[in-house]
Amino acid sequence: MNYLASVGSYAIMIREVFKKPTKWRIMKSLIFKEIDELIFSSLGIIIFISFFIGAVVAIQTALNLTNPLIPRNLIGFATRQSVILEFAPTFVSIIMAGKVGSYITSSIGTMRVTEQIDALEVMGVNSLNYLVFPKIIAMLFYPFAIAISMYVGIFGGWMAGVFGGFLTSTDFITGLQTDFVPFHISYAFVKTLIFAFVIATIPSFHGFYMKGGALEVGKASTTSFVWTSVVIIILNYILTQLLLG
Repeated sequence: MNYLASVGSYAIMIREVFKKPTKWRIMKSLIFKEIDELIFSSLGIIIFISFFIGAVVAIQTALNLTNPLIPRNLIGFATRQSVILEFAPTFVSIIMAGKVGSYITSSIGTMRVTEQIDALEVMGVNSLNYLVFPKIIAMLFYPFAIAISMYVGIFGGWMAGVFGGFLTSTDFITGLQTDFVPFHISYAFVKTLIFAFVIATIPSFHGFYMKGGALEVGKASTTSFVWTSVVIIILNYILTQLLLG
């Protein structure tokens, strides 16, 4: 029953987020602040992880191509499919659930502990709209970060494959172009947008409704990361079945 109650509270929170909006003059500055905190500051870790994921995929594919009859351009094909379909949208989103989600939970949780949220509500401000709505809007720019992740991941695969001596640049590019399905890009961005909403709202829920003191802020951050990751993995399965099945 606790889980059902939490799901119900989460749904109510989402409804309240879009009621009684904050003045645009104030909301605009909040949105730009969240874009900087949630998206721009995360680009470094996204680029770092994506580069080495793409490189590892290319190397592992190359090392498993022991049959001389299998063309080497399969390395480029496997790198493209792995990075675009799964690693960029899903794996990076789980990393972001840890980095961004923990930040969201801890920042809102600290405001709850220090009674700043109570002060907002006393002043007649819709605290959920003030705190959560800018994060949802900021995370709408998350697909741009995933697009960079895709490019960097494929570039990392090219670097590892070509400079590792596993294949030529021409073979890798030929593999990238082989049997390319444009819908796979759309599929990845649809997943990314849904994951972005999850990353923005579930940590906000755990931070906003937490109880206790400073110690519970850390516990809430851990719990929000676990549940955000679980929801992302389940949604990944459902969306894959719906869109590609």
